[in-house]
Amino acid sequence: MAASIASSISILLIAIGSVAGNFNRDFDVTWGDGRAKILNNGQLLTLSLDKGSGSGFQSKHEYLFGKIDMQLKLVAGNSAGTVTAYYLSSKGSTWDEIDFEFLGNLSGDPYILHTNVFSQGKGNREQQFYLWFDPTADFHTYSILWNPQRIIFSVDGTPIREFKNMEGRGVPFPKRQPMRIYSSLWNADDWATRGGLVKTDWSKAPFTASYRNFKSEASSAAAPWMSQQLDATNQQRLAWVRRNYMIYDYCKDSKRFPHGFPPECNTA
Repeated sequence: MAASIASSISILLIAIGSVAGNFNRDFDVTWGDGRAKILNNGQLLTLSLDKGSGSGFQSKHEYLFGKIDMQLKLVAGNSAGTVTAYYLSSKGSTWDEIDFEFLGNLSGDPYILHTNVFSQGKGNREQQFYLWFDPTADFHTYSILWNPQRIIFSVDGTPIREFKNMEGRGVPFPKRQPMRIYSSLWNADDWATRGGLVKTDWSKAPFTASYRNFKSEASSAAAPWMSQQLDATNQQRLAWVRRNYMIYDYCKDSKRFPHGFPPECNTA
């Protein structure tokens, strides 16, 4: 299996390296009828949402494992009802997916960072966080490290979530389907803000999110990140985030799982 994974990597991955990306070279705008714009010779991308439509883009390349960074500046002001999604996903009915979703809110209330992991078409692994800064005031780096042993979500280099490979416990783990990077800005006021109670204020449109400094490392099965794990310092940082900023964890939602938590929850 290791040999087949390595050969798949060599076939499927474009050797982009860790140099800064260029949106013209690395991404395609896929929808939005002109609401998505690539600016500054490919160094900046903006997505916009108005009452007519949102917008989105996807990577030209597929990744089977990778270390991916993107800097985002989120919709400022009253962003209630809007969702900015930034994620990896494969295709098909048994798709894999690794999600960052930023749920807008009323002016002055914090954004909610929503994370999820799908494998073989099954998700329901939501964890949600507040951030320790205003994500609309400046750009911040949101990273996904995905290797055969684990998925690590990080914000400005601080890990906020780790999803380990626990196939030995019968938990599917995404490792056989290559995924593209996707991002979109769209209206989700039927559920995004307080369960749909707060609707999008279209008088504030257009809403805009900005992207820059895309980097990917996906060129070699022997790259250090292919076996990377959290050291003691980063385990402490992860615990700090969970203790101070986590607001929802499916592994603690006993009402949702009255007959017992999923097997990946029963680990230290």
